[in-house]
Amino acid sequence: VQLQAFGGGLVQPGGSLRLSCAASGSIFSIKYMGWYRQAPGKQRELVAGITSGGTPNYADSVKGRFTISRDKAKITVYLQMNSLKPEDTAVYYCNAVTYMDYWGKGTQVTVSS
Repeated sequence: VQLQAFGGGLVQPGGSLRLSCAASGSIFSIKYMGWYRQAPGKQRELVAGITSGGTPNYADSVKGRFTISRDKAKITVYLQMNSLKPEDTAVYYCNAVTYMDYWGKGTQVTVSS
């Protein structure tokens, strides 16, 4: 499985961004896809994920602000991020789980005025 992430950037507090993660390869074997983030000096943490059955889960810190979704072909997963805060600043990584973990290259999200 190969993952390609798009959509990071610089946004002011309160703004919005949408991240996309396009999967290719053995996508039929994907059981779960998620977005993680890692801020400087901190451990990588799960932000949001979605199962192959479409059930989402979110970190408490982003509930009500972020929404994860996917296209019908289950090829692309989106992370809509609203009401962004400076503490959301991090490198965001796309993840896919089959019988092993796959990671895309990170995309920087910076929330700053």
